[in-house]
Amino acid sequence: MIPPKVVAEDYIQFLIATPRVCSATEAARVQPIQEDPPFHDAFTRLLNRLQPDSQSLWNEVQVQVQREEGGLILDDSTLDKPYARSMELVTRHWSGKHHAVVQGINLTTLLWTDGDRPIPCDYRIYDKEHDGATKNDHFRDLLQQAKSRGFCPKYVVFDGWYSSLENLKLIRSYQWLWLTRFKANRLVNRNREGLRPLSETEIASGGTEVHLKGYGLVGVFKIVAPNGDIAYWGTNDLTMNELTRLQYAEWSWKIEEYHRGIKQYCGVERCFARKANRQRNHIGLAIRAFVRLEARCFVRGISWFTAKMEIIRDALRSYLTNPSFLFSPVA
Repeated sequence: MIPPKVVAEDYIQFLIATPRVCSATEAARVQPIQEDPPFHDAFTRLLNRLQPDSQSLWNEVQVQVQREEGGLILDDSTLDKPYARSMELVTRHWSGKHHAVVQGINLTTLLWTDGDRPIPCDYRIYDKEHDGATKNDHFRDLLQQAKSRGFCPKYVVFDGWYSSLENLKLIRSYQWLWLTRFKANRLVNRNREGLRPLSETEIASGGTEVHLKGYGLVGVFKIVAPNGDIAYWGTNDLTMNELTRLQYAEWSWKIEEYHRGIKQYCGVERCFARKANRQRNHIGLAIRAFVRLEARCFVRGISWFTAKMEIIRDALRSYLTNPSFLFSPVA
């Protein structure tokens, strides 16, 4: 049997190095000079050949996380595909970037962080047409997998979209603490006053203990922004104070930084393949590329941007030494 000319690591390193274009053709064009270089078909076959799964990601990151420390952050992001016409996995989702419903591939990620490092541990891709799973199904599946892998985080932090009673009760069954946002119309009972929306209940910024309908006692914090916007944060940790809430609320932004990292520096959105299998493999390899980029930057104490620029700086220096695009005036 003839061994493949390229393997997953070849594609991962290409995603780390390429400034923008993430096609199989470009991957073949930039290969080092050798007697029998791989052509673009080799990279296309790679994306077809691999079996999409998140286990490969976990195999690489499990030594980097502390399963009984830090926090687990869960959220989803829409990978923009505005011009897709026949691309599988592309559906319409809400985008926080565009503040509108857009075309794209929805990616849900379980991220571990200690407040400094964002390390993706697991992920799911939305494909309800074929697997019947909703975003909340993916949310619970990610938590169940984390439990089976031995995680016991200090807190599980997630967006208000996932604050359904079924999700909250699942986390409670694991004896984990959670922190999430609540909508203003969430029904609570304070001091046996009867069920009322949070917006009509007196809630302190330092936390107020209330009974959440269908769940039980929770602590709720009312946060008023300088522009007057009001947000409600809820937790099952009745001893939580405002300082702790603020700490873990800030940790929750690590997943937003991660989303920016995989999009800007690892090309997760830039696969042009139409088939679902290739898209799944590209996304998985892009996440593994992020793991390598983040680990390198953490050790050296540099930003993702700086690390990316260091890769292409030698090429720029080489060109500027002998530029070929010269102006030749025509008489």
